[in-house]
Amino acid sequence: MTQTVGFDAAGSVGWGRAAAMMASDIKLAHSVFALPFAVFAAVLAGPVAGSSAREWSLFAAKLGLVIVCMVTARTWAMLVNRLLDRGIDGENTRTRGRIFASGALSARAGWIAACGCASAFVFAASGFLWFGNAWPILLSLPVLAWIAFYSLTKRFTALCHVVLGIALAASPLAAALAVRPESLIDTPTLWWIAGFVTGWVAGFDVIYALQDESFDRSRGLSSIPARLGTARAIWASRVLHAAAWSCLMIGWMALWPRLGPMFGVGVLAVGGLLIWEHRIVARRGQAGLQMAFFTVNGIVSCVLGCLGILDSLS
Repeated sequence: MTQTVGFDAAGSVGWGRAAAMMASDIKLAHSVFALPFAVFAAVLAGPVAGSSAREWSLFAAKLGLVIVCMVTARTWAMLVNRLLDRGIDGENTRTRGRIFASGALSARAGWIAACGCASAFVFAASGFLWFGNAWPILLSLPVLAWIAFYSLTKRFTALCHVVLGIALAASPLAAALAVRPESLIDTPTLWWIAGFVTGWVAGFDVIYALQDESFDRSRGLSSIPARLGTARAIWASRVLHAAAWSCLMIGWMALWPRLGPMFGVGVLAVGGLLIWEHRIVARRGQAGLQMAFFTVNGIVSCVLGCLGILDSLS
């Protein structure tokens, strides 16, 4: 029998061990999928070359808050996902080893941690009040509710992948809003980047869901693979990725020459990486899903985010 790790009032079981278990289970390192885009958007909304040292120091403080908000919001969303899905996960051979599904960690401990992350997110969002920007704190609770809502969507819609994409696409828009609210009006590229993230994430989530096609169909859960079957789901993923790359190209052109050849290299690299991702799936099937999902998409976010930041600052 699996022993459940609990927490009594005296804290006989250390939070350090539980935190390590949760970080491993929700793959905290996968914050890399969204974080580079949030930082990139913050840079686009921030000072331009030639700005004063004071402007750059204020921007650095804002960027620090953005990163804290990103990590705590993502952790909140993933913990809620694991907690709400623990019954479903426990029936699925692929996911039954997850800490809440297996009972390795109590749901009570998980909710305490999730609420702690939500509180940290709200606290960090309130920090923007020091810069005269109330939007982050005003939108903090709606944002938390929206990114947690994704966990329920596969119970009633095959478009759950798109909902996830929109949830992650909020990160560059939220980062820009926090740094300089006017940027959402005077920098339309931010919206095209959000469009890219939506299609990119939805597309690779469809690929990831191929693993659970039979299980989802047998349990009446909704996903594009369960609804359309493997072959058509793969084509749906390709269409989403093609649309995402188109958004990226338009966004690049919209901010030329501030985003110049360096970002253009990133745009072309992303196109090549997405093609490579689909070749892996076509050639290796489910055996290639881990590489296609984690490795390739991690490279996509890092390459595009880093080149975009460097180009916009040069």
